[in-house]
Amino acid sequence: MPPFPGSGLAKGLAVTLRTMTKKTVTDQYPDVQPELPPRSRGVIALFEENCTVCMLCARECPDWCIYIDSHKETVPPAAPGGRERSRNVLDRFAIDFSLCMYCGICIEVCPFDALFWSPEFEYAETDIHELTHERDKLREWMWTVPAPPALDPAAEEPKELIAARKTADKLATEQAQQAEHAEQVRQAQQASQVEQAEQAAQAERSAGAEQAAQAEQPAAERDPQEGES
Repeated sequence: MPPFPGSGLAKGLAVTLRTMTKKTVTDQYPDVQPELPPRSRGVIALFEENCTVCMLCARECPDWCIYIDSHKETVPPAAPGGRERSRNVLDRFAIDFSLCMYCGICIEVCPFDALFWSPEFEYAETDIHELTHERDKLREWMWTVPAPPALDPAAEEPKELIAARKTADKLATEQAQQAEHAEQVRQAQQASQVEQAEQAAQAERSAGAEQAAQAEQPAAERDPQEGES
């Protein structure tokens, strides 16, 4: 059945009439901050402790708006007889938000969870050159990143948490062993000091007893030649 002539216009007018009868709500920004969705794409934050300077984010960025500088440092061996290792140290991590199109590819490809979405959006500048934010500013935005949503009760625990827990347990065990060893060394030192003190006291008592015995002997016994003279 063909639609009734003018039905589309009637529907549009109905929507307009319903909207006209509703109360108008105005967000008093910037006095009142808007309620953004929890995973809003506001700005990209950097957790530089996780960054290994693998350059994946910079290579995959379609706008080439990520700038990274680094240098290599030599790390001493972890155990005696081991080999020295070299590691990359981050010198600069900057993002030019005048070029960024907020695609999120850099965050998706980062294998070490060093980049996150922050809901912060108030970073406008009057000069386009000031939209290139360095790692210090990106680090400040890291503390505004919301916590991830809770997992389903029946879901498996993430492998990252399992690995982190194992590392923490291993570190705690090593620290406990070191503390126990240090306590044993301290107790051994205390026992040695007590033993040395007892030996010194015994030697002093023996010397005192010997001197007293010599003082009690008669003069003739101490010096026979004196008696003869």
